[in-house]
Amino acid sequence: MRIATSILLSLLFLSACKSESETKKDIAAEAVSKISNELAESQRHHEWIDLKRENSTFKAFVVYPESSVATDAVIVIHENRGLNDWARSFADKLAEKGYLVIAPDLISNTVEGIEKTTDFENSDKAREAIYALDAEQVTKDLHTTYNYIKNEASSTGKVSVVGFCWGGSQSFRYATNNNEIEKAFVFYGTAPKDTSILEKISSPVYGFYGGNDNRVNATIPETKAAMEKYGKTYKTEIYEGAGHAFMRSGAQEDADPANKKAHDKAWEKLLKLLK
Repeated sequence: MRIATSILLSLLFLSACKSESETKKDIAAEAVSKISNELAESQRHHEWIDLKRENSTFKAFVVYPESSVATDAVIVIHENRGLNDWARSFADKLAEKGYLVIAPDLISNTVEGIEKTTDFENSDKAREAIYALDAEQVTKDLHTTYNYIKNEASSTGKVSVVGFCWGGSQSFRYATNNNEIEKAFVFYGTAPKDTSILEKISSPVYGFYGGNDNRVNATIPETKAAMEKYGKTYKTEIYEGAGHAFMRSGAQEDADPANKKAHDKAWEKLLKLLK
């Protein structure tokens, strides 16, 4: 009798775990589907373009604002998940606010047979490709992206850069490689480990961090000290209770309240600083 009861309880436990797992998958799938629908229904002009590498090309997603005059431009650098629908959705929402936006797919054509991030089997495979990238090649691709959008006919020539997670670190790093960008926005990314290269930065850098993201936040004091040493502008916002990637997770309908609050405040702050 005890054995039968034990087996029954085990089956019920496994059933509950499976149900919880399936529920989470359903919620995630629903969120992805909603973002895809929002992109499909956007009134703004979306365009995939091919940009040149030395021996190949890479894809970039461009969103045009509805405007009768030239507008400032923004480069959006994706997370370590690659240029997924969320990153493209962010680009679209930024264009809705009046900016010409370009989001390069930095793992495009870096793996044989993979033209876009969405061609990868899953996000883990995309991450593997991200961390296999050559840092100098990333810089070259960002230069190509910058030159394209700066010289686009509907651009004022003023270009800022916004990055998230891995892309946030790349945003910081790119500021050391391009003294013509207007502003660099770093969402939960870290500065280059070699802080001496921060001396090369010309643009102001704005950092946005979740209070519970200690891995990233532990690097802020050293970064602040270096930026201050070289007389550079580095202003930070830390949102208490929010975790890493709060811009993505905080945009979901079932978002944790702290992440939702951080998302809303950071979005408002970003728009204010871009002006």
